[in-house]
Amino acid sequence: MATMRRFKKVAIGTLVILVGVIFVLFLILREPTKLVSIQDFNALLHSDKIQSIKMDDRYIYLKVDFKIYKTARVGWKDSLQFPTNIPIEILEEDNTTQQILDFVIIFFFLVLLALILRFAWNKKNYPVQTSYDNVLKAQSPPMPSLHATLPSVRFEDVAGTKEVKEELYEIVDYLKNPKKYQDLKIKLPKGVLLVGPPGVGKTMIAKALASEAKVPFFYHSGSAFVQIYVGVGAKRVRELFAKAKAFSPSIVFIDEIDAVGKARGHQRNDEREATLNQLLTEMDGFEESAQVIVIGATNKIDVMDEALLRSGRFDRRIFISLPDLEERIQILDSYLKDKQHSLDCKEVAKICVGFSGAMLSSLVNESALNALRHNAQIITMKDILEVKDKIAFGKKKNAALSEQEKNLYSLYQSAKAFSAYWLDVDFDKVLLVGDFLIASDQKVRSQSEMNNSIKVYLSGMIILELFFQEHYTLAKDDLKHAFEIAKRMCEDYAMGHKFIGDRADMEALLGTLHKEQKEFLGNSKMQVEAIAKVLLEKEKLSKTQMQEILRSFV
Repeated sequence: MATMRRFKKVAIGTLVILVGVIFVLFLILREPTKLVSIQDFNALLHSDKIQSIKMDDRYIYLKVDFKIYKTARVGWKDSLQFPTNIPIEILEEDNTTQQILDFVIIFFFLVLLALILRFAWNKKNYPVQTSYDNVLKAQSPPMPSLHATLPSVRFEDVAGTKEVKEELYEIVDYLKNPKKYQDLKIKLPKGVLLVGPPGVGKTMIAKALASEAKVPFFYHSGSAFVQIYVGVGAKRVRELFAKAKAFSPSIVFIDEIDAVGKARGHQRNDEREATLNQLLTEMDGFEESAQVIVIGATNKIDVMDEALLRSGRFDRRIFISLPDLEERIQILDSYLKDKQHSLDCKEVAKICVGFSGAMLSSLVNESALNALRHNAQIITMKDILEVKDKIAFGKKKNAALSEQEKNLYSLYQSAKAFSAYWLDVDFDKVLLVGDFLIASDQKVRSQSEMNNSIKVYLSGMIILELFFQEHYTLAKDDLKHAFEIAKRMCEDYAMGHKFIGDRADMEALLGTLHKEQKEFLGNSKMQVEAIAKVLLEKEKLSKTQMQEILRSFV
């Protein structure tokens, strides 16, 4: 059976080649003739490359530079001026035979083509052993489109990300005016990593960057590179970057880059590691003149490989947090500008603490649908309130905050910020929701610095205990950070009470630091409360604004 199948395949292959050769020879040997007007024909008669002139009962044929032109004989005597040095050949036989021959050859070709297609259609009814490459091509998902696009989104369309846009304007200017920077020997950043929770607009920001710079934009998801077949992911990375270089200056945007950029060595996966290695190689291999920038987006920077995060690959990291009050107002204004409504955007923003830009978009759209269901012409606050919980709790109940929760968060975050300010732990601004401490990249840290970091992480829990004599679950992540630092201090750095630390030593260290920080915050409740009051209203405070609040206590 297998021998018969192979014989059929060889026979069909030979037949296809034979038909192809016959058809090609037919096209080559058959001289195509183009019908032209008498005026055009007369112009061709003045060419110095005329090879022959022929005439039959219906047409006059002119061969010029190996091309044949013909025109009708009607009225030719008065219109055409033949050259005197080239004889005119009179064709006696009719060309009907040639036309019949042409028809037979074409018909024969079409019949054979139909038979080949029928065989190919029937072949899928039985399995055929294929090579590994064919299996790879048949079973692995097709490569997403590598077509470059020029997005229509502009920075002005992306509301609520002012600080992020300011950082990216420099890259836009570089892509628009590269010579200005090259003259000063300034290199284009190879990569920009956008870090933030889902729905904050990372993809829109990348599109706006490409649109502002007016350069081609190549979009890819990190998961598109990760396959079970060896070599597929690396091949896709090569193809993507080859295309981007061909269209440079350009932007490559890899969404959810953590899918391909996870740290190597954990739960070993050779194919994923090969894909990551290829990505690292491509980012290192950019010529300085290539003018291709890679933008990655992730909400899991902690799982990414260190080699991908080092300078020279992702030179710039931009952290995008959930929008604060002012940013939510801007986003709502943007989404409501083409809709009829009677809303006060500030009031809507106040009840949407913890909403991302995507959630606010859904809120506006669902509110409009709710108004339509009630046959109303405009969106009202009633519509917002009716759909708010659906947006906030539709997937997971961790986005929206009640008034009590907002009060707890303001005190909790203010205590951490005040402690960080006093203990000289680095931070840029304090947020009502979300971590705001800047991760230290110091290779060498002192025992007092690590003690201070633990005290800051314990401060939120301590202040709530001082105000309400109660513990709350929002301390979970900070306690985890504090435990990790204490564990390293005791087990790795001999910074505990014992030279070789254990669990008891770690608990003793945490107990001592908790006692010291509780005493400190017990004497600073008024300062923390003052910061919390302003934070509750503004939802974001810079270090400078904190200093102004604390000056009143000096």
